[in-house]
Amino acid sequence: MDKIQVIHDAAGGTLTVWVDDPAMEHVCEETTEEVVLMKDRTGRVIGFELLHYRPASAEAGLAVETVVRSHA
Repeated sequence: MDKIQVIHDAAGGTLTVWVDDPAMEHVCEETTEEVVLMKDRTGRVIGFELLHYRPASAEAGLAVETVVRSHA
């Protein structure tokens, strides 16, 4: 099973999602929507960071929903 790493930096106001090993990061590219794409040496997106992220509610924590679809 692949692992996804989600990091919420409340002080910095960012939400970072890694879909592959962060050590493979080679370059970052900021989009016009204040999203930073982290890419490996081949240009494949391995993570993204949302800038100016604030949770919808003041409750501590971050809810994550997992949806698994079979391609069979």
